[in-house]
Amino acid sequence: MQRASFYIPVACALLLALLGPTLSPYLSDLVVKVMILSIFALSLELLVGMTGLVSLGHAAFYGIGAYATVLGSGKEGGSIALLLPLAMGCAAAYALVVGALSLRTRGVYFIMVTLAFAQMAFFVFHDTALGGGSDGIYMYIRPTLGALDLESSRVQFYFVLASLVFTYALLALIRRSRFGAALAGIRVNEQRMRAAGFPVYGYKLAAFVIAGALAGLAGFLLASRDGVVNPELLAWHNSGEVLLMIILGGLGHLRGAVIGAVAFTLLKELLSTHAIVGPLADHWQLTLGLAIIAFVALLPKGIIGIAARISPRGAA
Repeated sequence: MQRASFYIPVACALLLALLGPTLSPYLSDLVVKVMILSIFALSLELLVGMTGLVSLGHAAFYGIGAYATVLGSGKEGGSIALLLPLAMGCAAAYALVVGALSLRTRGVYFIMVTLAFAQMAFFVFHDTALGGGSDGIYMYIRPTLGALDLESSRVQFYFVLASLVFTYALLALIRRSRFGAALAGIRVNEQRMRAAGFPVYGYKLAAFVIAGALAGLAGFLLASRDGVVNPELLAWHNSGEVLLMIILGGLGHLRGAVIGAVAFTLLKELLSTHAIVGPLADHWQLTLGLAIIAFVALLPKGIIGIAARISPRGAA
């Protein structure tokens, strides 16, 4: 239902805002991590779920946003007003280049070209002094803006929450706009949209750049949280993980992207904790893989599909 699709996210955001001060340092840090990954997942949802473009190189924009934040801050630190647009702008600029070339291909070729561009970006940071090599680079001072100091865990929590609300609201507006309707049409039948006179290439490129910019936002938040970045952020397995998140949550739903990020992160956390699973924690990659296979087999429409089974209108 449309009301549920509005009230549930609002209620979750308000609940997080109220619970923020009561969380332990561990839980607060975990929630911040989940929210950042939710933004990352939402950015890919714009491509895969809303436009039908399966990219295996999305982590490149995430990593570029993170690196731009650390490199831009220097030893003296930097302002959020400068570093945030820098991170999103650098990610969007690379997305423009990648999209302009990769969108001329389709299907598996598109997937492979996006992966190739991501690997190119990975090796730029991995093999040059610019990115500090395989060790990465550290942020000396986290970004600030007046009273907003991301050195404070509480300020960081609410800034990330506000960023998640902004990203979700933006994509919800896009989905309900003429632009979003065109993307949905492209996903269903690109040839028909082209025959109807829509500039399909331009729409897809715009979606690709917006998705890249939002991934850059997630990269900015990650760098500000961790204070360190390394080339692994751009690696192909990060692109694979975020793709798993939106599939796990349920493709085609903004809430599904967030649910998938939450589920994937919690599964990873639980299955790698000795206190919970014992010796199996040493083999968490295996158990995580089996768990995801089970989820996909039992819930082909993702976790959000559970609501559809209970009520046909529940997953709207």
